[in-house]
Amino acid sequence: MKLASGILYTERQISQRVGEMAGQIARDYAGKTLVLCAVLKGSIPFLADLMRLLPGDVRLALIEMKSQVDGKHAKILFTSSLDLAGQHVLVVEDIVDTGITLDYLLKHLEVERAPASIRVAAFLDKPSARKLDVPVHYRGFSVPDKFVVGYGLDWQERYRNLPYITWVEPE
Repeated sequence: MKLASGILYTERQISQRVGEMAGQIARDYAGKTLVLCAVLKGSIPFLADLMRLLPGDVRLALIEMKSQVDGKHAKILFTSSLDLAGQHVLVVEDIVDTGITLDYLLKHLEVERAPASIRVAAFLDKPSARKLDVPVHYRGFSVPDKFVVGYGLDWQERYRNLPYITWVEPE
């Protein structure tokens, strides 16, 4: 696979859109404590940019998820012992594609952690790949059915550092 020569979203477009999302989230959670539950590793740039733009009491919980071979189950590891019971939780995702992993995470959080509310902020959404209907309350950009990289998203741990979104294609 090689890096494509085109750019889907520039650094400037990303910055502008994250700012717009932060504004909407700030309005929706005004006066409330918000817990950002970020799914590692791809969401880190989005998380960092988003949380710096959110006013008020914002807390952080990091989640590491490992998908199983069958693609239907995932192992969830919280890297924080933060109690989510009764809290307003915003799951911060890099990309939602099939929806399988996100569906599993949301069900786990609702049952095991009992938050007061739970919503999803996804930097990228790939609706053409969706296998399960999952909620995406705050959406950065929709992307075509390509293997996108950059701004935290990777291909074999490469290209996460790119400040823009592009894709990889077969050589």
